[in-house]
Amino acid sequence: MTVQLKLVDAGDLYLSWRWEHEPATPRVQVIPRELVRDVLDEWAAAVPSPLPGEPAGHALRRALTDGPLVDSAREQDLATRLAAALVPGKLAVELNSWLARGVRPHLRVQSSPSTALVPWEALRVDDGVRAVHDLDISVLPPATVANAQARRVTRFDPHGTVVGVVDPKVPGFPDDSDLGPVLTDAPRELVEAYGVRRDDVDRDHLEPALAAAARFLYVGHVTTGDHGLDARMHLSCTADTTGRAAPLGAHRPLTAADIVLGHRPDRVRPWRVPARVALVACESGGDLRFAEPAGLVTAMVHGGAEHVTATRWTLPTDAGLRRLVPGFPATPVLGPAVLAIDAAHRAPNPVTALNEWQRAAASRWEKTGDLTCSPLVWAAFTTTWAPEAGTGRATRTP
Repeated sequence: MTVQLKLVDAGDLYLSWRWEHEPATPRVQVIPRELVRDVLDEWAAAVPSPLPGEPAGHALRRALTDGPLVDSAREQDLATRLAAALVPGKLAVELNSWLARGVRPHLRVQSSPSTALVPWEALRVDDGVRAVHDLDISVLPPATVANAQARRVTRFDPHGTVVGVVDPKVPGFPDDSDLGPVLTDAPRELVEAYGVRRDDVDRDHLEPALAAAARFLYVGHVTTGDHGLDARMHLSCTADTTGRAAPLGAHRPLTAADIVLGHRPDRVRPWRVPARVALVACESGGDLRFAEPAGLVTAMVHGGAEHVTATRWTLPTDAGLRRLVPGFPATPVLGPAVLAIDAAHRAPNPVTALNEWQRAAASRWEKTGDLTCSPLVWAAFTTTWAPEAGTGRATRTP
């Protein structure tokens, strides 16, 4: 059973939900803004994404040195209050009725800008129980994106080519810069499968590679711009490559607009995108934080992706965790997360596979407070599912 939950900011917070088997009977609830403002602000201050006007380095120190995401008791309290504020009581009753019948519902969430950072998977709905323990959870893209007339969903071939871009070298940015490596200790499996720190992966290489691929895994840097279509991936593109973003010294970022419209300004030719895309990068899934929801996830869906896994907030590196979090174990965190996401995209259903990984991490965090299982990392990830309109499955196009 699948339920779609949509949130809208209009002064107060408006929530509507409908079960896909009962489309004619939607439910609506209005939550006064004063009842959710404080807890949403508290959560925004807990994650390492910069607050308005805050430098990125300060945001990391704020969240990691003494924030609730590195203290299990404080995080559990905040996640409990967040659930109480945002989950409508009637929806909770309906979900529980399916659970009582042995059915795990699928919750598809379309957030508003004020709730875009909310980790629905990590909401603590009972003592020791997170929402992901009871539900499968994914992102519901806006209908204008998923149902666009020109969109063609790419067929997924489980034996098809996988394009992996892992920690590409960014021209003009040394290793100790803001666009330096994100994986200090890349897992052997990633190195052997995709190579790491390559300097030859630019947009002219990537565009035709993606058009013929089944999957795309990107591990690297994403930075946000003034609007969603200015969200930027940092490949090995030099300033001489064509594109819609101004160069940063010796480097030109690849924007969401480049993917939607094509990166050659003299003509419009949207990129063709594989069925499954994973973007392991800071705020790569920040589309819904903008009033006009657009960004890299939207660009990938527009280009034909059915499943796009991305992050809600800034991901700290392993080196940053060890430097800023007192007593943080030497055990790598980001590399194993990449492997888990890559494995989820090999699975028959990337949504349930990702949720299973999150479920295991949530259980360990609840039982032990192990910092390597903090929601800081696992709850940052979510998967947008955008099947062909009216089918619930990918279009059978080559």
